[in-house]
Amino acid sequence: MSTLDEVDDEIIIALSDYLDGTLTGDARAEVEKKLESDPTWKAAHAEMVAGKEATSTLSGLHKARAPVNLTEDVTGTIHKRSAGRFFGRRTFGDRVPFTAILVVAILGLAAIGYIMYSSPTGSLKVDKPKDPPPAPPGPVINPP
Repeated sequence: MSTLDEVDDEIIIALSDYLDGTLTGDARAEVEKKLESDPTWKAAHAEMVAGKEATSTLSGLHKARAPVNLTEDVTGTIHKRSAGRFFGRRTFGDRVPFTAILVVAILGLAAIGYIMYSSPTGSLKVDKPKDPPPAPPGPVINPP
């Protein structure tokens, strides 16, 4: 009896399509004719049907959902066993939300701007032209 390793790839492809039901009328009739007459096709077909039945019994197993905290448990286990080499401690940006950092930065900039504007030496004020100081009372002496 031949195994699938010894069978031509074209036979395996045709039989696979035949078993999946994807062949059209003429191609299906041709495969059925070869199955009736050719012992190589019969043997390959029998082996593929047996393999398909074996996998169909396994397909009866239902997939179970992963536990909700699986990621945290696996990450924690890896962190413990690797002594922190993988999944190292989270950075400040990972622990604090970006919006909180943004709000604090905007408030800080606003406070710095207010302090600079209200300061007498701040550079944010626009200097208004000042009137010259009034002349002292008395006679004006012109230098020579």
